[in-house]
Amino acid sequence: MPSLTREQVLDALRAIVDPDLHRDIVSLGFVKEVAICDGAVKVVIELTTPACPVKDQMKIQAEQILSSLPGVQSVNVQMTAQVRSRTMEPQDLLPEVKHIIAIASGKGGVGKSTVAVNLALALAETGAKVGLLDADIYGPSIPKMLGCQHEKPLVDEQKLVPIRRYGISVMSLGFLLEEDQAAMWRGPIVAGTVRQLFADVRWGALDYLLVDLPPGTGDAPMTTAQTVPLTGVVIVMTPQEVAATIAGKSVALFRRLNTPVLGAVENMAEFVCPHCGERTAIFPGPGARVFAERLGVPFLGSVPLDPQVSRSSDEGKPAIVSAPGSAQAQAFREIAGKLAAQVSIMSMGRE
Repeated sequence: MPSLTREQVLDALRAIVDPDLHRDIVSLGFVKEVAICDGAVKVVIELTTPACPVKDQMKIQAEQILSSLPGVQSVNVQMTAQVRSRTMEPQDLLPEVKHIIAIASGKGGVGKSTVAVNLALALAETGAKVGLLDADIYGPSIPKMLGCQHEKPLVDEQKLVPIRRYGISVMSLGFLLEEDQAAMWRGPIVAGTVRQLFADVRWGALDYLLVDLPPGTGDAPMTTAQTVPLTGVVIVMTPQEVAATIAGKSVALFRRLNTPVLGAVENMAEFVCPHCGERTAIFPGPGARVFAERLGVPFLGSVPLDPQVSRSSDEGKPAIVSAPGSAQAQAFREIAGKLAAQVSIMSMGRE
């Protein structure tokens, strides 16, 4: 029987198609190594993000395909990931950060910061290098949500060093203000402060930097979009029709600023009874899925309301940390995977 060749292995692996990029993994350049020795086949597949939602399925599919080839006695499929970088601009403020993703909302009270924190933690959980910038300068809440509100960042060579918490790098104006001190600033100062939170912080090498913006369509969101090249923005909303209408204004703003909308997230979608499992809608309205379809943006998913998890968040332990097996934590992981997929689509489309 003729020996198995590298070309035969690659031809077989062309049957695996990335569901987001709609191309096979060989033509996409994901197969980085093929080794064949005495019936043993080893393959290394490198994905565009460690948060790929179909990573496990791809591994199983590759193992099944290779095991069915004539003469193959053992198969070793290794899955790795290398996040593709955004297009760098001249005088880029953050050349070591591959992707900058804004988390925005049209109005307050929709849980935008909660979503930002848990998505950052969910991405880091997969092995990605993640930073979280609290750019909500009017009401910085992320330090409290992460239980590090009493910490102060160090200064190294005139650069602020982010606080490390739960495996992510965090910076917030809340670290620099006295407790209960209000930030009462006008437009030009807001713009300058937001820029400093990017430029004067030693972020280092990151796969993803998530930026929690203030609600609305004011100076901070516009400054962020104009200061750094955003990969895109995620819009957070609750199911009410009024929330969808206001969120639409945020979508319109970022589109005017030529910032891609990576998707919509629906927070507080429903309450799941911890005793009987019955699901109860909290707010009336068609929901974010209908809103996303109406505006032509991806729907990334819904996050249920869990009072116990919300209490833990107030105590500095987000859902991903305090209740990793909860429906809320699982929702954040699924949304993080879909977000990472959208980022990969954006990156591959620019190559």
